[in-house]
Formats: sequence, C-alpha cells, structure tokens
Amino acid sequence: MCGITGYVGTEDGIPIVQETLRNLEYRGYDSAGVAVNDGDVAVYKQAGQVEDLTVPATSAASCAIGHTRWSTHGEPTDDNAHPHTDCSGRIAVVHNGIIDNYDDLRAELSDRHTFTSDTDTEVVPHLLEEELTPDATLQEAFERVLERLEGSYALAATARGHEGIVGARQDSPLVVGHADGGHFLASDVPAFVEYTRDVTYLEDGDVVHLTDDDVSVFSDGRPVQRDRRTVEWDAQAAEKGGYDHYMLKEIHEQPQALRQALSGRIDELGGDVELDLSLPPEFVESVEEIQIVACGTSYHASLYAKELLERYADVRVTTSIASEYEFSGGRDPWSTLVVAVTQSGETADTLGALRRANAAGARTLAVTNTVGSTVTRETDETVYIRAGPEIGVAATKTFASQVVTLTLLSVWFGRRRGSLDSETAAEVLSGLQRVPGAVQQVLDQDARVRDVAREYADEEAFFFVGRDLGRPVALEGALKLKEISYDHAEGFAAGELKHGPLALVTPETAVIAVLTDGGAPEKTLKAVKEVDSRGASVLGVSSADDAEKYLDTMLSVPEVGVAEPVVANVYLQLFAYHVADLKDRAIDKPRNLAKSVTVE
Repeated sequence: MCGITGYVGTEDGIPIVQETLRNLEYRGYDSAGVAVNDGDVAVYKQAGQVEDLTVPATSAASCAIGHTRWSTHGEPTDDNAHPHTDCSGRIAVVHNGIIDNYDDLRAELSDRHTFTSDTDTEVVPHLLEEELTPDATLQEAFERVLERLEGSYALAATARGHEGIVGARQDSPLVVGHADGGHFLASDVPAFVEYTRDVTYLEDGDVVHLTDDDVSVFSDGRPVQRDRRTVEWDAQAAEKGGYDHYMLKEIHEQPQALRQALSGRIDELGGDVELDLSLPPEFVESVEEIQIVACGTSYHASLYAKELLERYADVRVTTSIASEYEFSGGRDPWSTLVVAVTQSGETADTLGALRRANAAGARTLAVTNTVGSTVTRETDETVYIRAGPEIGVAATKTFASQVVTLTLLSVWFGRRRGSLDSETAAEVLSGLQRVPGAVQQVLDQDARVRDVAREYADEEAFFFVGRDLGRPVALEGALKLKEISYDHAEGFAAGELKHGPLALVTPETAVIAVLTDGGAPEKTLKAVKEVDSRGASVLGVSSADDAEKYLDTMLSVPEVGVAEPVVANVYLQLFAYHVADLKDRAIDKPRNLAKSVTVE
C-alpha cells in the first residue's frame, strides 16, 4: 500500500531516491524516509510529506533506499517512519505488508535488543543484526531472516560494509528497473520510469541482490532467471500533463483508454470478439457458473459485467466482494469459472479469493491493467484492460476500461455458447465503438459540470440511484464522491429507496439519478418522483430528453446502447472531482486511502 524505492549505481543516491518517492506519493502515505549507504549507513525520516523530509542536499552515497509509510502498526510518528535500523545503526530496512508473527518475534528479541517504534517492521533489522555475522554475506543473512517471517511483505535492506541492496517479496509487489549505470528497486514502475522502462517483476519467494553493475535473483537459495520486460508507456504518461490533479487528467484520458481497450478486438461485421483466450470450447459451452471476485471500484465493474454475462452468455453469474468470498455451496469446480477483476493485479483480498478458487480446482481468469502482476501468474487466463498508468487513488479510467473489457468478454462468451446471435452482437459492438466519442462529448461539458457542482456542493448528503446497469454506476458515483470529498454519499438500487433510505431524504439531500438506456429509466423515475415530493433536489444524467421535466438539473448522455451508464459515469466523476476541488480536498491523496491495497 505504501511505497518502497531503492537505487544503487554511479550517481548521488539521495536526489534520485527522493524523486522516486515523489513518484510513489499516489499510493498513499503518512510519513517518509531515506537511508543512504556510502560505506556507513545514515537514516533520515519523519512523519509528513516527502517534500518536508530533511535530507542532505548532496552525498557521496550511490546506494540508497526510501519509503513512504501508510500506518498499520503504530501511529504516524517520526519513530514509526521507515527505514528502521538495528541497535548499532549499521542496518536499514524498509517494508510494505504485515509481519503476522511480529509479536512473538519481538517478545523473543526484546531481552537483547532495544526497540524504538511500535511497528511490526522493526523486528526485521534486529533479526538481520543477529544473522549478519562476519562470515555471512548480506544476502545469506537476509535469507535466514526471511525463513522466520510469517505474513506478507516486500522488503529492502542495506548494511554497512556490504555492497548494494537486498530485497524480497511475498504477497506484496516489487519490481527491478535496469538503467545505464545503475539499478532500481520499487513497489511500482512509476517510481523510476523516467530513468528506465526496462523492468523485471519479482515473484513470490524471490530474493534479489542489486549492485551498480549486476542484478541477481534467487529462489529457494538458487539463482533463477526472471524475464525482462519493456514497459510500453513512458514517464510522460505518469505525469500530470498540465492538469491540476492526476484524477482530472485520468478522467480526460478515458477516450484514449477506451480506444486502447477496444483496439483489435472487435469484428463488428461478423458480430464477434477476439480476446486471445485459450479456454477449451467444451468448457466454455458447458460452464454452469461464472463467479466474479473484486473489491471497490472493480467490484462495481463486476456488477455491471454480471448483468451482461447473464444476458448474453446465458450463464448464472455471482459477484462477490473478494474479502468475503469462499468457494462453497456444493459448486462443481469443473463447471465453474472464477474471474478476478483487479486494476493493479496485486490486491491482497482479490488474490486471496483467487487462491481459494485455485485450491478448489476451479478454472480462473484475470481482468487486470498490469502486465507482469501477481494475478497474471496465478490465473489460467488473462485479459488486459489496457488503460495505461493510473496514478490518482480514486479509480476513473480503469473503471470505464474494465466495464468495456468485461462487455467484450460477455459478447465473447455469448457467441461461443451460441446464446448471442451475430446481429445482436454487432449492435452491442457498434455501441461500444461509439463510447470513446460519447465520453469525449461528456468531457466537453466539464465547465457546466463545475457549475452544477458549485450549486450542489453544500448539500448535507448525496444519494445516487439507478437500476439494472445503472445501479453499479450509482454505487461507483457515490464511492467517488465519498472518497475524495469526504461527503456523506450512498448508492442505492432505485427501488430500494422506499424500503428504508427514503427516511433520510430531506430538502438538504441531493439525489443523483442514472436515467439511461440499460438502466430502466422509466422505473428509476418513480424513485425520482418520491424524493422530489420530499423536497430533495434531483440531478439526473439521462439520454432521454423527456426526463428533464422531472429533474431540477439534467446532464445529457449520448445514446450508445448498453454502455450508456458508463458514459453517464463520466459526469459523476467530474461532479465528484469539482465538489472536492471546491472544498480544497487532497484529491489525488485522499485521507486514509491507498491506491494499491496489498494487505488484507
């Protein structure tokens, strides 16, 4: 969830690691720190922002590690910030994840070591202190420490008198960057993409040793070769590009992201889709249930997919919040497909659900944005959403790309199961082809949405309502607003208002209704009339001109068929952004949240 960085090479390590830490700020954090190794180890750390971190302007150290911390054990204080050191200060360690057995380890170590923090991480440098005997290499000592750890981690360490950096991963991402004159270690590629796009993704159980001229990877104590990849996007793609916030930039990148998601995958004339899947035809034809597991925004995209898969593929579909998922209920693993939807491919709860499905013997498929991520290695098949880098904590373009990609998957299944005729498929695909242009039409209304946000920003509560395909968009719209504005926002199936939530509606409540094709607008309008009679203001996003007479404010949605609610969602993203901006919120770094949730 927080960020690890490391550099070893021929340049001054401090400014490089500071820059890589700034590049990882989007992951969410509450403190930051750097350790440098120029033969001796020095640590600089404090609670607060990277820009406030006090470090020397220059140094002779060409080896450094850095960290942005998101608190799990102990409050955000200077002492709890990473890196953590051993008693002598010769070893520095940074860590993402959770050491499950740290209580036992700390109790064992406390009679001969002095602890200065409340973190689980601090047991690691003290263990390493005991293992790093004069006849042991840093790598050997590090591997012996790893044998004693239980839990999830990405770790990096450097030590006085030892060359370079050692790192390891278990259920938490870690990637190596190969540059001219040095190497990088980081939680995510954006940390160092301005220096190199040549990367190696480490796998669970890997230990890596980086020096300025070499990278060695080990698994179970033996050298292994991991593939090098070239990241297709560059540093410019991970910058703000003149926008005030990453979130706004990424909202405006959606037309291009959607074109990438659709590119080369549609045969509109034949009414078919090509996704490079190798699922056996007999399995596709006989599958009895598709289970989708996901969290947060990805879960809302999955709810959208459920409706389309059941409609077009004629198959029973269940959607589960990944942390709650179990493969149970007498299901037959041989006739079940489990689909894991995760932007990062590293979401701990989703990976946990996936592993439970794998253990049961079910066939699995990932829908993700990240090439080389853990989920791609642990599923039988992968479909990429091709959204490009998303830096803002609040997901925007990845939601749209997930829904469009899952719609393609629904058509793919329907055609191969014989439940979707080519004419209907061609109509759906034609609508999808128009979505990027329709989203651009909505983006062209940005100034108007800002005015609407100014009108509604002071309401006490916001209720988002929709039906059918409009319901997951209502849930997603509410999530975006609460994430970045901190306002009370809830999403409901429109028909549920009268079964309880209507008691909360007052003249100080704003109701945002999704009134589009695929969202049963006629039925949703009944809920609109109910709240209107209670004095609430109603903002509608609609593709039907005649809906305007029932609304206080209407934002028009271009007609594109079943994908209209996704286009409507762009209005809701802009609305959330402008409400938060008017309230001067930290839009790209909302409080208490992280981009990639890699702990359970």
